[in-house]
Amino acid sequence: MEALQDFLRRAEAALSRLEPLLPPPRREPDWSVWAFRWRRQGLAGWLEAVHEPHSVEMGRLACIDEQRERLLANTRQFVEGLPANNALLTGARGTGKSSLVKALLPQFGRDGLRLIEIDREHLADLPQLVELLVGRRERFILFCDDLSFEHGDAGYKALKSALDGGLSRRCDNLLVYATSNRRHLLPELMSENREGWLHDGEIHPGEAVEEKVSLSDRFGLWLSFYPFDQDAYLAAVKAWLGHFGLKCGDKAERAALQWSLSRGSRSGRVAWQFACHWAGSQKLAKKTGRK
Repeated sequence: MEALQDFLRRAEAALSRLEPLLPPPRREPDWSVWAFRWRRQGLAGWLEAVHEPHSVEMGRLACIDEQRERLLANTRQFVEGLPANNALLTGARGTGKSSLVKALLPQFGRDGLRLIEIDREHLADLPQLVELLVGRRERFILFCDDLSFEHGDAGYKALKSALDGGLSRRCDNLLVYATSNRRHLLPELMSENREGWLHDGEIHPGEAVEEKVSLSDRFGLWLSFYPFDQDAYLAAVKAWLGHFGLKCGDKAERAALQWSLSRGSRSGRVAWQFACHWAGSQKLAKKTGRK
């Protein structure tokens, strides 16, 4: 009897150590929400509902009119069940790439668009994720934010297969929208340029370069985002101050330019950060002034 109790105690201790590694009981995703996050624990993954997704008003995104219109047109085609392309948004940091994708949800959510955020580390789970979506009437965008790979990443080939369908056909109700600061999603080394060769006056890239380009080529829509000049930065500041119910006067402009100098950058993100600072400080001064 004592031996049995000792065994049960040891078994209970072993299970308590294993429990954090086990996935939660598999349950049907809450399809009533508009946004999801792919979660993984142990060997299993599941769709976690996001009941209050973060989003930005489309009209608040300044100085990216062309990129906005092209992405809106592509997404509208997709929502209508028409042919559409996977999209790769690349370029300068803080220029609105991620915000533009998030802003699609309030724009098309009532028409059946759904957004699924997935981390780069979990891209190898794509076949498992696609199984959940096949046959659903909703239209899903798989959102890979700040995407980049290192050599040997398992998710690299999984994403290539998902974009082109692999042996099985592409999932008709799924597109991939990715943002990255790297045009080809992989680090580009000087040594790889030496692999290129010259034939009849034409330069041909080496195999390493061709392999890197092969992934970004699978995105049919490329959108490039560029650093803001001063006018674009001030336009973004004006838009965000308007969001807080404030006007961008001369004093605010001077403060915004000083703010960008202190940050060493001009972008939509820096404009938003300044607007938060300015709106908060102005409203606090007004509040304490009344006291």
